[in-house]
Amino acid sequence: MKKALRLILFMCLALALTVGLVACNGDNEEEYTNGQEVEPPVVQGGPEDPAGTWEGEMTKVKIEFEDFGDVIVELNHEAAPQTVDNFLRLVNDGFYDGLGFHRIISGFMIQGGDPTGTGAGDGSVENIVGEFAANGIENPIHHRRGVISMARTPDFDSASSQFFIMHQDGFFLDGEYAGFGRVVEGMDVVDAIAENTPVTDGNGSVLPENHPKMLRVSVID
Repeated sequence: MKKALRLILFMCLALALTVGLVACNGDNEEEYTNGQEVEPPVVQGGPEDPAGTWEGEMTKVKIEFEDFGDVIVELNHEAAPQTVDNFLRLVNDGFYDGLGFHRIISGFMIQGGDPTGTGAGDGSVENIVGEFAANGIENPIHHRRGVISMARTPDFDSASSQFFIMHQDGFFLDGEYAGFGRVVEGMDVVDAIAENTPVTDGNGSVLPENHPKMLRVSVID
């Protein structure tokens, strides 16, 4: 029974990452988080072998949040080159400046980057190829705490601008979503956003007036 409940929860959490609003009951969330600290994210290795590496070409991006502080993410060009290129193009265009995080599930992830602030998207950004195993593309990034990854609809090649940052491990997302980087500074900011932002339902929807806002997103390295 416990395994069945955990499977249902994982399915609900995965649905919460789709672009658009999906209802999900989070009553059993404590089974997923279990109140445990987790190790920093790695590229190779995996849940059973955490001694992985993070090598190759990297680019650092700073996300400046209003009221919360700064988060610095390190993007991995080798793991997901098209995803990283798309994200950096949007960053350099100032696309994310002023946008908020509209979906927050403490113990799972925080999601933002939608110009409409709803999760539905506005079609202004071209979709990109989903760089993950289920779409025939190997991606060695595991969805550990601090990993940044792309949201999408059930269509594998539907990611555009919406992304999420893992608040806790979510290995069930591996191979299904395009992880493309990790937080290297500011996980305390992610924690504060995840744990202190009021949500309206079990799906983590946030009212527009409560959206944690990205004042500026910029390349720093």
